[in-house]
Amino acid sequence: MTDRAFSVVRAGALTTVQDLGRPGHAHLGVPRAGALDEPAHRLANRLAGNPEGAATLEATLTGCALRVRSATTVAVTGAPCPVTVDGAPAPWGAPVHVPAGAVLDAGPATHGLRSYLALAGGIDTEPVLGSRAADLLSGLGPDPLTDGAVLPLGPVHGPAGAADAVPHPGPVAELVLPFLPGPRDDWFSDHGLRTLATGRFRVSPASNRIGLRTEGPPLERALSGELPSEGMPLGALQVPPNGLPVLFLHDHPTTGGYPVIGVVPERHLAPAAQAVPGTPVRFLPAGRAGR
Repeated sequence: MTDRAFSVVRAGALTTVQDLGRPGHAHLGVPRAGALDEPAHRLANRLAGNPEGAATLEATLTGCALRVRSATTVAVTGAPCPVTVDGAPAPWGAPVHVPAGAVLDAGPATHGLRSYLALAGGIDTEPVLGSRAADLLSGLGPDPLTDGAVLPLGPVHGPAGAADAVPHPGPVAELVLPFLPGPRDDWFSDHGLRTLATGRFRVSPASNRIGLRTEGPPLERALSGELPSEGMPLGALQVPPNGLPVLFLHDHPTTGGYPVIGVVPERHLAPAAQAVPGTPVRFLPAGRAGR
């Protein structure tokens, strides 16, 4: 392996390689995968001088630490966290020069859940169906990072970017999820629909890259039967038998048999990537004729 590589000193709770995912393969049963907080992923790449689709590291909650084999520019975005180079403080949300052999450590998130580390050249693991993203449901793409693993970097694309200020929404005090009702909202009673629109929900600790699970009042069904499996889009609000909505994220299954009461448009999903367990959740239904 060339010097364009890094070794994993501390893998953290869950650190995966992510890019913009592999859309267009749902008919094969393959989820999209890709960075859950796509704006943070794109920003990290811009700061590191990469194309926005280059592969980054998505570190969950506890961060990770890397030793680079050659001098490399690294940028950390997403959930704010302490950043050090060989123990010396370094900036979050800005290009950081890491000398050959030095360790860059992105520490635990101070708020939010997922930090993104872009290294100049991008992570150059073998693409699968056109993407380097790790998919935790199907197992496609590289495995989650482990201590001692060595990953290659691609050739440097251009100079590091610059930013006077890095946009960041701050802590997610309340996760507000606008959604389009349907296709199976008629499987729920009027009381169930009101509960979704007015109930007090919160993020469950059982959430992951597959779906954001909720805790709160169960939704009352109007129909008691079950559906044959049907397609599940990104952002689907599926309601399992316990009545608690699950928001499908990037590693979601492509089919499912529980009714989908609504769909959250993709542009509203990034905050869900940073909502810690216990965060209040509010669902905002768009208007629907006949309701």
